[in-house]
Parts: sequence; structure tokens; C-alpha cells
Amino acid sequence: MSTWLSVILLLAINLGLIWLLIAAPVGRRTLHLTRVFPAPPGRIAALVSPLGAEADWHPSVLASERLSPGRVRQTFSHPDRRGNPITRTLAVHEAADADGIACETRVVEDSALDASFWRNYVERRFLRPVPGGTALTVEQTDRYRGIAFLLFRYIQLRREMKALEQWLETGSGEVRGVLERPVTQAGLAVLSTLLLWPFFGLNARGLLLSTLLTVVIVLHELGHMAAYRAFGHQRVRMIFVPLLGGIAVGGRPYNSRFEVAVCALLGAGMPAFLVPPLIALHDAAGRPTGAILLIFLLILGAFNLLNLLPMHRFDGGQVLRQVFSTRRSLLAASFLVTLAIVWVGWRIGLPVGLLMAGLAVFTALSLIGAGGVKPKAALDPMTAPQRLLAGFGLYAAIVLHGYAIVYACDRLLG
Repeated sequence: MSTWLSVILLLAINLGLIWLLIAAPVGRRTLHLTRVFPAPPGRIAALVSPLGAEADWHPSVLASERLSPGRVRQTFSHPDRRGNPITRTLAVHEAADADGIACETRVVEDSALDASFWRNYVERRFLRPVPGGTALTVEQTDRYRGIAFLLFRYIQLRREMKALEQWLETGSGEVRGVLERPVTQAGLAVLSTLLLWPFFGLNARGLLLSTLLTVVIVLHELGHMAAYRAFGHQRVRMIFVPLLGGIAVGGRPYNSRFEVAVCALLGAGMPAFLVPPLIALHDAAGRPTGAILLIFLLILGAFNLLNLLPMHRFDGGQVLRQVFSTRRSLLAASFLVTLAIVWVGWRIGLPVGLLMAGLAVFTALSLIGAGGVKPKAALDPMTAPQRLLAGFGLYAAIVLHGYAIVYACDRLLG
């Protein structure tokens, strides 16, 4: 398989995965999970119903307060954009008969999210006595676009069941997910490297390329994580998605447009600082170290430059939407960024047809899932100095990564 065909195939697979995760019309779906616990129904109901006397048993629930019949306000350990605990008001309907206990919950108000987020959400919990204890069945129904959030809720539901089992045994519901453990993420990074390997050829050169690409992905996500830390996020983590790359996750919602812009920009912005020292190191190194450095520079520049394309789901699009407030200025800035990136492709000798095809693919990608989670209150606006800083940072990153690509290609192909 030729290099260009491999790249096109890899891009097509990534495009399909992104569509599946965030844009596929999944529609209304119901998660269904059942577990048996060694306790009577009344004891389990006190824990799993928001109206229960021990509804605050889970570590993420700081308090559960009855406001009126059928109304409960719960306070969670997860912070909102200001760092305060998130609160939700729940409408709860509970019924009991000879077959067991049923509880239906809807979210009436959320201190962090707009009410539209919970419009289609309903949760039902059923308790029935069985030999040896109580069978708890949880159903969560909502309307989904893409399977990413559906998978997230399924994982969270399984963790809650495990935490409840642990609470009944030990009195502690603290459960650390396997996915967040460093060893798991390291394993996923290795798996991602191995899955990428065939696209570059099943040989030593292909393994080197896939390894360098994984390193570049890690550096990119570390840039996002550093930005989150700078804005005071207490908990920041990286999640590897094999073939697709990595995702940096902050510890709370964004508070301002400037925070959105900087956290998006530093994914490519921090690795850009590596370009000058890597070039200097190459100039001082001999073969074969110099050739490896050039390949690394090329992958570093190409990966980050593509992420700076002004597409909705890309870092460049995130930055531009925060910096430019009018549609006309946003279109003009997007055109300039795209033109600069296309020029880099033309400068290194990419065929015009391939450049146009690539633009068409990324334009299609930009149309995927334009919507997002709407916060309860609008983000703090950017000041003029903040706009200038973010805009300058974006174009500086484009220049540095573009130069890295040109420098590497001139020496590898010259």
C-alpha cells in the first residue's frame, strides 16, 4: 500500500469514527442494567432513590435535600464553571406494590447546564425481591447524537452499581475507574501504536512512524492539559482512543471564551515551542539521528497543523469562534488560516487535486455535529487584549508548524 493511500485510508477511518462517536443519528435509546444485591428492597431503596434517607451515600453526592413532595435538590462534588458544587433539582415519582418498588426521576433544573440538555432524559429504577436479596434494574432513556455520550453513561452506570455493592460490603462507595488508571492509558497508547502500524507498513520503518505519531499525540494532549491546569482545573486527565488519538479532559466546564481559546490553542501551541530546538538539534546531529529528527518534525508539524484547520471540531475552529464575534470576520479569518495551510501543502509539492480533496474531506468534517452542550449561563466574553493574544498565538503556531513541515520535507526529499 502506498504512503498516500495509507494516509487517505487512515483519514477516512478517522472521519468515520468521529461521525460515529459524535454525529451518528442514534436517536432515543434506553440503557438497561440489572444487578442483585444482598439486602432487602427497603434498604436498597433508601440508597438508590433520590427520596431515600441515604440518597447521599455515593461520593459524588454531597447532599440530598427534599424540597417538597416529589422534589429533591442534590448537590454534587463536581464543580461548575466557577468552581462551586453543581446542584440539580429532581422531580421524583415513587410507587410501591407487592411486586416491589419503582422510582422515576427527571431533571428539572441544573446549575451548570441549560434545561434543554435534560429535555429527553428520564431514569427509572425498579426494585424487586429475589432469593438472596434485591434485584435492582436501572433504565436511562435519552436522545443521543453519536454514541460517545451513550457509552459514557453506560460506563458511569456500571460504576455506580459497583460502588453500591462496595458500599453495602464496606461502607465506602469510592470506586476508581479502570479507564483513568495510568497503566490503562499506557496500554491504550501502545494499542493505538500497534493499530497505526499497518498503515505505515509492517516493518521497522512503519513501527517507527506509528510510534512517533503516538508521541506527537501525547505531546498535543499534554498541551491541552497544561492549559487546563493553568486555568485552575483541579482534575485533568488524558484518555487514549485507539486509531482516533487522545482526548484531554478538564475538571470543570469552561468559564470564559478566553479559557476555551487558550485550552484549544495550547494543544498545538506547546509542541510548537519544540520546533526551533529540534531544528537546531538536527543541524548538530549526524545520520541516522538527523533523519529521525526530520521525520519527527514532519509528523509533529503535520498533525498539529491539521488540528489548526478552522473546522468546528478542530482546535483551530475552536479558537477562531472565540476570537471573532461576527460571521464576516470569522469567515475571513478562516479563509486566511485555510489559505496558509494549503500553501504549506503546495510548498512541499502536494498535488493540487489531493489538496482540494483534502479540503473537501475536512469541510465535510466541519459540518459534523455543529451543536454542543449548552451551559446555563453564557461564557464570560473576551477582552480586546485577550483576542489579540489568542489570535497571535494561533497564527504563530501555524507559522512554526508550517515551517517545521517545509524544513523537514526540503531535507528529506531534496
